[in-house]
This record gives sequence, structure tokens and C-alpha cells, in this order.
Amino acid sequence: MSEDNTSNVTELTVSELASSLKRTIETTYDHVKVRGELGRVVLARSGHMYADIKDDKAVLNTVMWKGSVSRLPFKPEEGLEVVAQGRLSTYPGRSNYQLIADFMRPAGAGALMALLEERKKKLAAEGLFDERHKKRLPYLPRTIGVVTSPTGAVIRDILHRIRERFPVRVILWPALVQGDSAAGQIEAAIRGFNAMAGEDRPDVLIVGRGGGSIEDLWPFNEENVVRAAFESDIPLISAVGHETDTTLIDFVSDARAPTPTGAAEIAVPVRADLLLAVDERAQSLKHALSRRVRHDRDRLRASRLPRLENVIAQKRQGIDYFDAALRAGLSSAIKSKRIDMTRTGARLRPAPLEAEARRHRRALIDIAVRAKPALKRIITQKTTVFTSQSKLLETLSYQATLDRGFAIVKDADGRVLKSNEATRPGDRLEIALANGVLEADVTGSAGKPGAKAEKPEKPAPAPKPAGKTDAPPQGSLF
Repeated sequence: MSEDNTSNVTELTVSELASSLKRTIETTYDHVKVRGELGRVVLARSGHMYADIKDDKAVLNTVMWKGSVSRLPFKPEEGLEVVAQGRLSTYPGRSNYQLIADFMRPAGAGALMALLEERKKKLAAEGLFDERHKKRLPYLPRTIGVVTSPTGAVIRDILHRIRERFPVRVILWPALVQGDSAAGQIEAAIRGFNAMAGEDRPDVLIVGRGGGSIEDLWPFNEENVVRAAFESDIPLISAVGHETDTTLIDFVSDARAPTPTGAAEIAVPVRADLLLAVDERAQSLKHALSRRVRHDRDRLRASRLPRLENVIAQKRQGIDYFDAALRAGLSSAIKSKRIDMTRTGARLRPAPLEAEARRHRRALIDIAVRAKPALKRIITQKTTVFTSQSKLLETLSYQATLDRGFAIVKDADGRVLKSNEATRPGDRLEIALANGVLEADVTGSAGKPGAKAEKPEKPAPAPKPAGKTDAPPQGSLF
């Protein structure tokens, strides 16, 4: 393009062009609604929030001022799909456009449920839902603290049911149960009750509200509320929504009621039932006391000393019984013994005894006749076996071996030699023969050629007479 064609274009400064663009964008896009996934989320110390809303093709810088951030019904987290409302504007200092968001919500109930499930897993992993942290509720509290809206039906239902069952002191800590600031007020109420001291401190807490959508009940899913309930030293009953509604505070509370009315029933017993139980136990105690008095009276009467004539009369009666029994027993024993003596005398007559003796004598003679040849056969068999064993012993004895020309050689210590390697020249040996014993000295060994004797030869001793031969011990034979 030539210089002449551009000479009519108005020259603008950078600031003027940036301001013009800012006005155009803000006028054209003064109210927009954007759906996308939260990327970078930064909460500044000033309270403002800076975030990115993105999809798979573009990223939109988003700013939310402190007042709008405090009204959010949820905590913005990276990866959460949201719907943001606001207006488009520019930031001239960086030459980019951005969304100034006035309101933001998760993209549908499904997103809130996903966020709820993720937060539930996180808190469960930290152990906040473990049963070991649950505290026992007092049986009969003197003071009950209630955290709920002062104008709703919840507080009226709780007061009405407590008044019916067991009137006790109730302290209400007013708090919003829906909206942006509800979570902060509920947390402050729980921590405030725990900070109280003295008689005003409640024995049990009830945190409740009526039913509603997941968005309405969301303050009871906020992490700060859940942690405040978990850290409460006072036992806490959650009564949020109807029976089918479930929030995270239900998992950390020490007891969960399906409704606020149910929470009042859990907190206090029925006074009429207690009075009836006390009356029944009082009657039982009276009856037990009467039975004990009668029992002790009977024992006292029984423990008194009886009259002397009564004691003597009882003993005299016992002696009479024993005397009659003794007489009857003696008479019966005499009769029994007389019968036994008669039977025994009949068996002791001479004729039966002589017959029995003759029978035994005949049996003894028969046994002697049969035993004599049997005894001879046994003696013959044993003699044959003994002769055979004697011949075998004589054949295998070492004396028979010596008679065949063998000898037993022992050293000076009496040990039997089995090898010539166990001797040295000069050793004294003892040689046992069949008819005597010889003593000899070792001058050499056939197993060691060239060996010479270290000691001078000595004449061999004369053999001992045959009549004085010593029986050599068993040992090796040569």
C-alpha cells in the first residue's frame, strides 16, 4: 500500500488503541456464560482468584474478585469442569483479554458428585472416617448444643421432641445452613461450642438442617466443616437432610440421625420410660429386701439353742432306732451263719472226701504213665543236640586250630599281633602253641628287607613243660 492511501488513517497511540479495544470488547461481551475445565487456579493473599478456563483448543484467562470468591458454593480445584458467568475485558498491560467472573458453579450435579467422591477418598485416606475415632454419646446430657438456622423448622422439631422425651437445656448457635458463607458459620459454631467452659459447655452437639439438593447441602461437604466436626471434643450428631441424603459430615460425626427429629431422639432418652424403669427397679428392690428380711428372720430363729428335753428326746429316739436295728441285724446274721454252717458240714463228710481223693489219685497215675516215655524222648533229643553242639564247638575252637600247627603271637603288652609291621627289632614277643608258650625277640621282619636288629641276640628260653601249658586267650591265628 502506498503512502498516499494511508495518509487519511488516524494515528493512535498504543494506550488509545488498547482503550478502544477494551471498550469494544466490554460493550459487545458485557454478559457471557462460559463452560470449560479449570486449569491453573491461584488464590491470592488479597482474596482474588486467578484461573484458566480451557477446553481442548483454547484457554481463557479468568479473574474473580474477592467478594465473588467468598460467595462460591464450592472450592475451585484444578481439573473441575465449571460454568462461569461474567463479562469480557482486556488487560492492556499484557495485551490479552480475560473474563471477569461474577459467579461460578460446577458443571451440573455430576461434577459436584465427582468432586464429593474425590474429597471423600482424600479424607478417608487420612483416617477421618475410622471407627476408632468415634466418641460415645452421653446417656443423659444436661446441655445440648444445636448448630442450625434459628428460623427454620429444624430447631422447632428438635425442641419439640426434646420437650416430649426429656426436657434438658438447649443452646442454639445460629448459623446459615445454605449459601456461600454457610460453611464458615457452621465451622465457627462447632469450634465455638468446643471453646466454651463451665456449665454452659454442651455435653453433646447436634448439627442439622432440612433436606435439599446437593447444592443446598454442599456446605456440609466442605473440608473445613468436616475437619471441625472431626476435631470436636464434644460428641457430635449429624442430622443433615432426609434419610436418603448423605454428606461428608455424616462420616466423621459420632452418630448420624436420619432427620433432625431423630437426632433429638438419639440425644436424650424418654423420661416416662426412665421413670417407669426406676419404679420397676424400686419395686424389685422392695421385694428383694422383704425376702432378705424373712430369710434372716428364719435363720435367726433356727440359730437359737433348743430346749434340753427336746435334744435328749431326739437322741433317745435315735438310740431306740439303733437298738431295734441292731437286734434285727444280729438275729438275721445268726440265721444266715447257721445255714452256711449246715451247708459246709454236709460237704465235710468222709465219703465225699475219699471219693474225691481216689479220683485225683487215678488222674495222677495216668499222668505218670504218659509222662515217663515222653520224658525219655525229651532226654534223648537233648542228648543228641548236646553231642552235636559239642563236636561243632570242638571243631571251631582255637585249640583245635593250634593243634593243626598254628600259633598266637602277642607283644609285651599282651596285644595280639595281626601284622609284622606292628613290630620293631628288639621287641619281646610271646608265642602260644598247642602244647605251651614260647618267648622270642624280634631280630628282623620279612616285610622289611635288610632290617637289622638293634639289640644283641639272646638265647631262646626253654619251652615250658607240657603239663603246665597256659590256655592262650583268643586272638589272631598264624
